Amino acid sequence: MNPNVHKSLVMQLQAGATDRFPVLAHLSYDAGDPFAVTAVFSHDGHVLARWRLDREMLLDGLRRPVGIGDVRFRPVSTGVWEELRMEFLGDARSDGERHHAVVFAWAAAVESFLRQTHEIVAPGQEQIEVDDFLAEVIADG
Repeated sequence: MNPNVHKSLVMQLQAGATDRFPVLAHLSYDAGDPFAVTAVFSHDGHVLARWRLDREMLLDGLRRPVGIGDVRFRPVSTGVWEELRMEFLGDARSDGERHHAVVFAWAAAVESFLRQTHEIVAPGQEQIEVDDFLAEVIADG
């Protein structure tokens, strides 16, 4: 079985109060890092942002608001379809505010991706090799 899952989705980046424009999101999961999902957002071939997301938090965000820090998720119903609203707070800008982005994804597509990750590593079955983790932390330090 392949220990990786990859999925590319077109999502909507909110610009201003109501305008949205499409961005490509590449979601990836690696069983070697079982708690994380990597999301890379791009537009016109340029990477806009890369985030490592908590897999369980992403799943919870499809059902209820979650997150109090730099990443927040919540379900949104448009009346036509269900979406996942993802809010990202980034580094400080020169004016003292923080970079801020809101992205909307079709909830069913995100849920499908997460189901595929659960086929590889079921929730609650995640394991991490502590020695390997410590070696990585020390090497980065």
